[in-house]
Amino acid sequence: MGNTDKFEMIANSYDTAERIHTAKLASDAIREFVVDAKSKHAIDFGCGTGLIGIHLLNEFDSVLFLDTSPNMIQQIKQKIADFNLRNADTLCFDFEQDRLTDLRADYIFMAQVLLHIPDVESVLSRLFDVLNDGGHLLIVDFDKNDQVASEFVHNGFNQDELADLMTKIGFKDIQSKTFYTGSKIFMGQDASMFVLDSRK
Repeated sequence: MGNTDKFEMIANSYDTAERIHTAKLASDAIREFVVDAKSKHAIDFGCGTGLIGIHLLNEFDSVLFLDTSPNMIQQIKQKIADFNLRNADTLCFDFEQDRLTDLRADYIFMAQVLLHIPDVESVLSRLFDVLNDGGHLLIVDFDKNDQVASEFVHNGFNQDELADLMTKIGFKDIQSKTFYTGSKIFMGQDASMFVLDSRK
């Protein structure tokens, strides 16, 4: 996945107070769209150190923490051991390079992950294939921000354009909203974050 090398280097110091706070906001936004999922299986896609998924563990029967960075996966493995988490598992895997034919989930959530992925449509298509029928893909990311210029990440997303792309892939019942605006939260710029819910 995009920028794996960077995340490998910062894994040990990733859980800053700011990231923990943002993760709590993101997981609360995702939780609003999680309905009657105690028997469902979820994937925290691009999980990093698991800050989002750990907040949502009680919503699901199980959560698979998936990331391309071995060091990030090691961080979440340590948390699973430290907190004796029974319904959590990990997988180190690069979705952009390979396919997992037997991977299935009822919910997939990804928070501030899409902006690191060069080929958005390809990865969203693969995630569509992983979802069980009726399953949900939930995306938290930044609204498009013209103040951000980077060769490493997208400068956010237009919610309507992202919904159109996802409709083309086959997602339906797409709804989204901006849920948070913060100071200097995106590459040093003031920015807003949205949550998008979609269904297969």
